[in-house]
Amino acid sequence: MKKFFKYLFLLAAVGGAGYWAYQYMQPARQIYVYRTQAVERGSITSSINATGTVNAVETVEIGTQVSGTIKELHADWNSQVTQGQLLAVLDPEVLASRVEESRASLAVANSGVARARAELENAARNHERANELWDRNLIARSELDSAITSLTLANASLAEANSRVIQARETLRQAEANLNHTIIVSPIDGVVISRQVDVGQTVAASLQAPLLFSIAKDLTEMRVEARVDEADIGRIQEGQRAVCRFDAWPDDTFDAVVSQKRLNPETVSNVVTYVVILDIENPEKKLMPGMTANISVITGQSDDVIRVSAAALRFTPPLDAIEAIQADLPGGAVRVERSGSGPQQGGGLVMMPQQRRVGSANMGGQAQSVWLVENGELAGRVIIDETGVSDRTWVEVRGSALERLREGMQLAVSFSTEEAGSASAGVR
Repeated sequence: MKKFFKYLFLLAAVGGAGYWAYQYMQPARQIYVYRTQAVERGSITSSINATGTVNAVETVEIGTQVSGTIKELHADWNSQVTQGQLLAVLDPEVLASRVEESRASLAVANSGVARARAELENAARNHERANELWDRNLIARSELDSAITSLTLANASLAEANSRVIQARETLRQAEANLNHTIIVSPIDGVVISRQVDVGQTVAASLQAPLLFSIAKDLTEMRVEARVDEADIGRIQEGQRAVCRFDAWPDDTFDAVVSQKRLNPETVSNVVTYVVILDIENPEKKLMPGMTANISVITGQSDDVIRVSAAALRFTPPLDAIEAIQADLPGGAVRVERSGSGPQQGGGLVMMPQQRRVGSANMGGQAQSVWLVENGELAGRVIIDETGVSDRTWVEVRGSALERLREGMQLAVSFSTEEAGSASAGVR
């Protein structure tokens, strides 16, 4: 009997030691802490962000066609001007003298016409007398020919004199026009946004007209020239609404409308951009030409839709957590439990994918998916077969996934270990 208890004790000791060794050799089960984001119902607005420069819708640059010295200035920065209003006067002394010189040349040309007309009349009389004498056989043929030649030359001289009159008249007209160009007037109603000259400054009009003033027609209507990357230009369409923000008015937003998408590309440092024109109202004249605009062009909007976090679509759980919930049901399926009351929809079963490493591509093919979290543990996966509008933070859910997702469900967006407490590779 003593030997029996002795062997029984030894057997129990060996069994306890073996169980202790088995438990000691087993790796510690990792505990994961999931950060979640609830499924929500709300609005999503997708947009394209860009920067641009504010300019007036119509800006006229005023120069001068003649050279000279600025004698008078009648407009300054921010001056309100009307069409035909005097802006500046150039010193007209040199051009006025050229006008007088041209008038004198015209008078000389008119005198030449009078002389040529008198010579023509004299030649005509001589030709008539020569014809009478020739008919009477009183002069030689050479004398008649000489009279004819004189008449022809007199006609040519009169034509030349008339041409000189026309030339002198046009010279006078050009001199008078240049004199009139010394008076600079505004071609439109608007406001002076730039003045480039001062009194006493000399301007020279040679290859191009020197700039004197820049006038904006109407500052209550502005436009923004934005540069949009080629990857986003396909989603820009005329008529789309945009929201503009400016550093000068950080608390205000300004509505704009896309009015033009220009076809001409611009390449800077191998980056291709296109210019997009937006019309913006400026009734209070807060916006000034040259301001930098931060633009958000609204390309899509959905209201009162089921939306999930974009981070939830990028989330991939750790492999051992997948194995743990995969072992709960036969056949490799995990039942998706639903919180709250109400009937179950869609059967509630989501097939688990094949085992794979954390951080690889979407599980189960090209379809995106989200992972449900209940009581701090993974409860299953819902495949998102169709998505709608996205603003990079929220994604609209469409299709059959709406039968399995309900507002308030918690979706995993990242995880950390309870031991280390540091973020893991749960977000692809």
